[in-house]
Amino acid sequence: MTRTFKVVMAAVAAAAMVGMTGCQVEVGTGAGEEGTGATAEPGTGAADAAARLEELTVAKAGSMSGYSREKFPHWRDTGENCDMRDTILQRDAEDVKLSGCNVTDGRWYSVYDGQTYDDPSKVDIDHMVPLANAWRSGASRWTNEQRGDFANDDERPQLIAVSASQNRAKGDQDPSTWKPTVKDYWCRYAQDWITVKHYWKLSVTSAEKEALGDMLATC
Repeated sequence: MTRTFKVVMAAVAAAAMVGMTGCQVEVGTGAGEEGTGATAEPGTGAADAAARLEELTVAKAGSMSGYSREKFPHWRDTGENCDMRDTILQRDAEDVKLSGCNVTDGRWYSVYDGQTYDDPSKVDIDHMVPLANAWRSGASRWTNEQRGDFANDDERPQLIAVSASQNRAKGDQDPSTWKPTVKDYWCRYAQDWITVKHYWKLSVTSAEKEALGDMLATC
C-alpha cells in the first residue's frame, strides 16, 4: 500500500468519523487569501474528493481520432450580447470595467502562478478538465450538445480565469504531467479536477489518479 493511498484513505475515514460524531471540520483549500471567484460545490473538501477519486473509473486514455474543439461549442450566449467567456472574466475580476458586455479592464489573481494581471489580454479562461482530455476520457461518446454543456459548465469548478501563459503551458495535460506553479494550490486543484470528472462521469488514467492522490496529500 503506497503512502499516497494511505493518506487518501485516512481522509475518507476522517470524513466517516465526522458523519458519526456530528462534528464539523473545516478543510482548507490551499488557495491562500486570494480567491478566484469560482466556487466549489458543497461537500468538495479533501475527504470528499478522496472518496470521489476512488469512485472514478480507471482506464487508458482514449484515442484523439475525430476530436476538434468545434465539437465542444463554446462560448455560449449568456444574454444581452454576453457570452460565457465574458461572464467568467467578470466573475473572477476585481475593479472590473465593462463596455457593454466586453471586459475592458480589471485585476485578475491567477491562482496557478500567484500573479496579478490588469490586462484582460493576458488572461485566459481555463477549462479545469481540458476539452481534449475530456474527449479521451469519455466525451467522445457524447453529443455535441452534451459537450457544449461541459465546455460552458459554470456550476462546477470547470471554468476559471488564469494567466494566459499558465493556461497555454497546461494545454490538454492532466495532473500527472502538469500542475500549477503554485504548490499551495495543488490541494484545491485536485479537488476541483475530481469534482468535474466525477460529475461528468469521465475516467482517469492510473497515472492521473496517483497524481491526484499525491496532490490531495498536500491538503
